[in-house]
Amino acid sequence: MNQPISVGQLYPGSIRASQLKRNDLAVQSKESSFQDVLQTKLVKFSHHAEERLRQRGIEFQPEHLAKIDAAIDKAALKGAKDSLMLINDTALIVNIKNRTVVTAMDEASMKDNLFTKIDSAVIIS
Repeated sequence: MNQPISVGQLYPGSIRASQLKRNDLAVQSKESSFQDVLQTKLVKFSHHAEERLRQRGIEFQPEHLAKIDAAIDKAALKGAKDSLMLINDTALIVNIKNRTVVTAMDEASMKDNLFTKIDSAVIIS
């Protein structure tokens, strides 16, 4: 009657499902298109962010999106709500709860800018 219950018994597959999602992304070939990775819904981009990416010629490879996804997970664990994320020469403002990139800036656009309404910053290497 007092047998220990493991996490897997309480939430069957929940841990494995999240691990598989990340493993699937890591296994994807480099030929995967940016759009294919977006369809996995790991990281979402607002309409405004998509426009800024297009205007500023910013492109992410699938491995960059995986790093952003991992950074969102870390920020969420620390209780962040809106985070400035720096990856390569790009700054992203990310709503952590919705896993949505709200805006993006290239290095030239970042100069002399003040970032407001953020509660955390993550440097992604």
